[in-house]
Amino acid sequence: MVEKGVNDLYPIKTDYNVPQQLHSCHTAVVDGYVIEGHVPAAEISRLLSEKPDVAGLAVPGMPIGSPGMESPGQPAEAYSVYSFTSGGETAVFATYP
Repeated sequence: MVEKGVNDLYPIKTDYNVPQQLHSCHTAVVDGYVIEGHVPAAEISRLLSEKPDVAGLAVPGMPIGSPGMESPGQPAEAYSVYSFTSGGETAVFATYP
């Protein structure tokens, strides 16, 4: 499913049970998993290979140094990649840097 021209992602986040505290600027569905925000490709690959019983992964906000948020001359911020279930349970899946 490809959505084009969507200005309000909130209904999509709600439909896929993304916990509000994990909301970010981008939402995608990959092989049935929700990817919310600037999740590193390595963690998406890990998710797809391990296939844990979660709804998806999220990086809330837009931390400097996360994929697409690199800023020359600025050090990367520490951030976590969270897994979440459709019931709203969250856990740290990975940490950066």
